[in-house]
Amino acid sequence: MGRVTVRRPVLRLRAAEEPIRRPDTLAVEEPLEIRVAGRPLTVTMRTPGDDFDLVAGFLAAEGVIAGPADLATMRYCADATEQNVLDVLLADGVAPPGALTERAFPTTSACGVCGKQSIEALRSRAPYDLAADAVRVDPRVLSTLPERLRAAQRVFDRTGGLHAAGLFDASGEPLVVREDVGRHNAVDKAVGWALREDLLPLSGRILMVSGRASFELVQKALHAGIPVLAAVSAPSSLAALLAEESGMTLVGFLRGESMNVYTGAARLMV
Repeated sequence: MGRVTVRRPVLRLRAAEEPIRRPDTLAVEEPLEIRVAGRPLTVTMRTPGDDFDLVAGFLAAEGVIAGPADLATMRYCADATEQNVLDVLLADGVAPPGALTERAFPTTSACGVCGKQSIEALRSRAPYDLAADAVRVDPRVLSTLPERLRAAQRVFDRTGGLHAAGLFDASGEPLVVREDVGRHNAVDKAVGWALREDLLPLSGRILMVSGRASFELVQKALHAGIPVLAAVSAPSSLAALLAEESGMTLVGFLRGESMNVYTGAARLMV
């Protein structure tokens, strides 16, 4: 695994104080090229670490794999430096990504989906029915999640520069927390861990994310079978629309005992 932090000299300026030159700790951001059977698929900018989980989560979100049995092997390419190229061999009978290989590099948050009809089509292709998930969640449990997520962010404590995603059960107990410079990567790492542990679908679970809830994060939660997505900041309009169409509970601005419930309020014990 590559370094997750680096030291860099900075000039610190503060009012009424003399300028100070000192080292600062930064989160590492490096490209990871994902290949399938040796063929380049996509490139994502990520913080090194938990790369196998990241790739498994990405492939699950794209509908390529559904469980650990769909993965034959994952390995870093021998000719790659700094472990920045990872090759995946799918199990026999698992269809390759196909059109995904035509994507522009690097990966971005642009999804190319717009309109209610497109959202409904995306929901219909999802492997799990979130509307059928009968989990109920106490808002008091939700109110504890940002602090629990924050307490597990060990690299953020040193850099202040990473997002986090955590999977929790309905009582607020954490299953896993992952960090990355990208919100979507942090979610992929958490979901990929669950896939490799054969825990999909993540019925009755809560996905807690730092930052905002984008369409892309709702899509990833949907493909992992997660019925509740909570964020410390706002969702986008498209995220709310997809959550509503999918039967997902979407909570934003979760700060202390205050929160906005955008969709799926019936799951909350209020």
